[in-house]
Amino acid sequence: MTLRVGFLGYGFMGDAHANALARLPMFFPDAPDVERGVLIGRDEAALAAAADRLGFDETATDWEAALSDVDVLYNLAPNYLHAEPSIAALERGVHVLCEKPLATDLEEARGMAQAAREAEAVAGIGFNYRYVPALAHARNLIAAGEIGEVRSFRGRYLQDWLADPGEPWSWRLDADLAGSGALGDLGAHTVDLARYLLGPDTGSVDRVSGHLRTFVDERPVEDGDGTRSVTADDACSAQLAFEGGATGTVEASRIARGHKNDHSIAVHGTDGSLRFALERLNELELCRSGARGYERVLITDASDPYVDAWWPPGHVLGWEHTFVHQSYEFLSAVAGDGEYAPNFEDGLAVQRVLDAVERSDRSGEWVDV
Repeated sequence: MTLRVGFLGYGFMGDAHANALARLPMFFPDAPDVERGVLIGRDEAALAAAADRLGFDETATDWEAALSDVDVLYNLAPNYLHAEPSIAALERGVHVLCEKPLATDLEEARGMAQAAREAEAVAGIGFNYRYVPALAHARNLIAAGEIGEVRSFRGRYLQDWLADPGEPWSWRLDADLAGSGALGDLGAHTVDLARYLLGPDTGSVDRVSGHLRTFVDERPVEDGDGTRSVTADDACSAQLAFEGGATGTVEASRIARGHKNDHSIAVHGTDGSLRFALERLNELELCRSGARGYERVLITDASDPYVDAWWPPGHVLGWEHTFVHQSYEFLSAVAGDGEYAPNFEDGLAVQRVLDAVERSDRSGEWVDV
């Protein structure tokens, strides 16, 4: 059986996911056969060029009509186009992998999760950092009780691509199109990792206290005159109270100079701690009970999650490999009629936390999730 895949969107995420599909048969020979079938967008000329570069057979400008020609839809469109195409695909029995955050707001996310519950199709969300071998290893350590009872979680995701006030306006800076700024773009990943690493009980967020801030209110229009208003947050921070009793903090920024893609996680337990930094993707730092500090562990052995498919020990993996692992798991679930996580329920759980952070910012108080 060959799965015919369609991509809605062909920007940054199109490159990442198309590269993943191309790598699958080389390194994961038991993965389902995949045909890059239809690339969907609005600009026919740009579509044709992108389809040639990304290896797609056909192009389409009507996403609804294209659904009849694919088995699987990768929804890589801007956030405001997540709900309608994903729901329509699921209603037709087309499997969906949707990029994060699930939706622009909680109401849309609820509708998407409901459609997934009722569909006879797999619905996954693109939290690719679950597929970093070091983080998968960290989850296994926490689940095995290696650091004891979790007491606190700290996560930050810092970038600097908007630090320059002259950076042009884009859809990511419009709350109507994106839902939120740094909160949904970056913070969603961190909230999902808290749930993933700590487990379904310990990692469920009960209450939050959040703060959002937009520092640059207007940005120049790219290739044009004038400026457009910025209505999404540049930076955010939140305190989290987990249902399992742990405390947590999440910080996200797109204006933190010197930080290119700094996603850092720390988990502290009664018998130890661990920490991870995305810019050192192949390493996990562990502090065990009785130790005077952290030890650095290189996660490149064949016994580490996913690594046996790649290179000898010490030959490190990169960011792009997370998408290969993600597509392997997702498409295997599709072909095998299995379950996939993270799914739309996970996306909805994260969206509830994002919504609570926004409500807390407006009220200035702690709010329930």
